[in-house]
Amino acid sequence: MDKTLVEEYRGGALECVHSGHICGVSISGAVKYTVGDVESLTYLRSSGKPFQAIPVIRHGADRKFGLSDKETAIMIGSHRAESFHVEALESMLAKIGVGEETLVCHPTYPLSVPASEAMLRAQKPKRSIYHNCSGKHLGILALCKTMGYKTEGYFEPEHPAQIEIVDTLAYLSECPREQIHIGTDGCGFPVFAIPLKHLATAFMKLACPEVIENIEIRSAVIRITALMNEHYEMIAGSERICSSLLMDPNIVAKGGAKGVYCFGLKKEKLGFALKVMDGSEDEWPIITASILEQIGYSNQATIDRMYQLTPTDMINDNQKIIGTNKAVFTLETR
Repeated sequence: MDKTLVEEYRGGALECVHSGHICGVSISGAVKYTVGDVESLTYLRSSGKPFQAIPVIRHGADRKFGLSDKETAIMIGSHRAESFHVEALESMLAKIGVGEETLVCHPTYPLSVPASEAMLRAQKPKRSIYHNCSGKHLGILALCKTMGYKTEGYFEPEHPAQIEIVDTLAYLSECPREQIHIGTDGCGFPVFAIPLKHLATAFMKLACPEVIENIEIRSAVIRITALMNEHYEMIAGSERICSSLLMDPNIVAKGGAKGVYCFGLKKEKLGFALKVMDGSEDEWPIITASILEQIGYSNQATIDRMYQLTPTDMINDNQKIIGTNKAVFTLETR
């Protein structure tokens, strides 16, 4: 049963309620914090990108093609096609030696409003590299060329690159392979659904790679998480929650569409996964801030950045306070 996570009040009256689930897992693998149902089946959507990048790094595809750290980082990102994102993506196309038409993700305009408006003013066409998942796709194409796999059908579930991805997720999440539900994401890739507690477990291991026994996967995780912190702007973009959280070197974080958000805490040795059941993303910062406050997180600057993204005061277009956003859940401790 889902629980109320956030309430929105306008003029003193309750206007919106956002319900969902939260799970926090300790380094032992035990569920430590709960709100709602930790067994809730949850599609990872783009929160799965760190795991999709692991085979790319594990097999050295980034090194083979001489990708820079920023270019490698954008494989993990849900970028907004800001100018610095596009520069990296165009460089990757040239280095990997694939045409933009190879990408299965559909041509679109940037998610960044200023970037999209600039494209429209200049009457420039939609492009596949503007798709927020294009970095991930280029990473898998680099993997295919490194391993000698066919690039045709690189997005099909039966492709060897995709098989290794789901095997990697099963290993890190401790969710049996046969219990991972596979659908299709908006970008054309396979997308995985697992119980929320397994998703929290996987993010705990991103934050605590010392518990990963497979040395190759552990090494890939260490490199990936370092890139996420060092080049946080490539993981999302300006004034986005992922980039704001990743400014904190103690945090590994990645969200996905339809309300799923995950983060791991290195020093505290915890992994969290949450799902807003109405699919909204606006509540992520205030939920994350409340989680961090409830566990006594020491970096107040990180919490403050969350409240800057989703203030407790609701501000209208005239910059007047017209209501409040309130996180109303309490983490239950096991």
